[in-house]
Amino acid sequence: MKRIGFLINPIAGMGGRVGLKGTDDVADEAARRGARPVAHLRAGETLRELSGQKGARSKIHWITCAGPMGADALQEAGFGDIEVIFVPADGTSRDDTEAAVRLFLEASVDLVLFCGGDGTARDVCAVTGRETPILGIPAGVKMFSGVFGVTPVKTAGILVGFLEGRLTLADVDILDLDEERYRQGEWAVRLYTSASTPYEPDHIQSAKMLITERTDAEVKDEIAGYLVETIEASPEVLFVLGPGSTVQAIGHRLGIDKMLLGIDAVVGGKIVGADLDERRLLALLDRYPRCELVLSPIGAQGFVLGRGNLQLSPDVIRRIGAGNLIVVATPAKLARTPVLRFDTGDGELDAELVGRGFLPVVVGYRRRRLAKAAA
Repeated sequence: MKRIGFLINPIAGMGGRVGLKGTDDVADEAARRGARPVAHLRAGETLRELSGQKGARSKIHWITCAGPMGADALQEAGFGDIEVIFVPADGTSRDDTEAAVRLFLEASVDLVLFCGGDGTARDVCAVTGRETPILGIPAGVKMFSGVFGVTPVKTAGILVGFLEGRLTLADVDILDLDEERYRQGEWAVRLYTSASTPYEPDHIQSAKMLITERTDAEVKDEIAGYLVETIEASPEVLFVLGPGSTVQAIGHRLGIDKMLLGIDAVVGGKIVGADLDERRLLALLDRYPRCELVLSPIGAQGFVLGRGNLQLSPDVIRRIGAGNLIVVATPAKLARTPVLRFDTGDGELDAELVGRGFLPVVVGYRRRRLAKAAA
């Protein structure tokens, strides 16, 4: 039997759909804008999948935190072998995370399973170092570190592999984005440290590769030229432009101030919404029944939806339509991105987006390439 430390960051991911691009230090503002907790739901997906695995219940003694930081989700998933050793204060913070993990280590856990984003990964790793392996259930706005499973369900598969002794441990990078600079439109990813995690190459995400090759600039301009032609040829269609430098190049060709890290919308080449959150996106979709969504995957990880663009909720995506997605990427970026991934939080929608297993990607002026897709 393995001793697994388990904790949830209850506020992780709350800032995504309301356009805050993170939740560090702005949880109250996220709540004021109507954000709802998502980490408990994401953790529940992993735990329900795990509880259905043959023999998994008998292989785990859970060491956890009281209430929404862990015990509630374990009990809801039907686990009974639970030992609560930490009671958080009202309004949890990184101090609670670090205090809980210290108690986990004193209890000699074999692995720390946490639910959150890059900030939570940093807090957990600050205590564990590389001595105790950690594994993340993806629930944050920012998840660039290499300790996260691709989806909550696949995270359960990684944990089962660890319990059965089938997986080796690997050192991976812990990265994080400066949220304050991020909200101001500046991409500032920093390598903080490394951590040990059970490694399953098909289920664990790569640490984000920062692709900034100068030779890509010309290709981005070609992609932008083609998309501008498409936008101007459909003056009645709403085009929602996602984050990233490839999509930002489209805005530059249109002559608009396209945010690098936000979600903007144009009609007929004119901007009709900037730095949009879920609520404002839904309002625009009420006005414009026809819509196309332009996105670029995160390099190396391959996420098209579910990382850095949580404003694009399942409700928004369904309103737009799975068939109205335009994926753009330079050939160099696509070559380093073996699969396009979707993690919207809605399994049926992810399967619909993946479709036949391959997606056309715009890689130049009127040039497309098929890329493997997976949920």
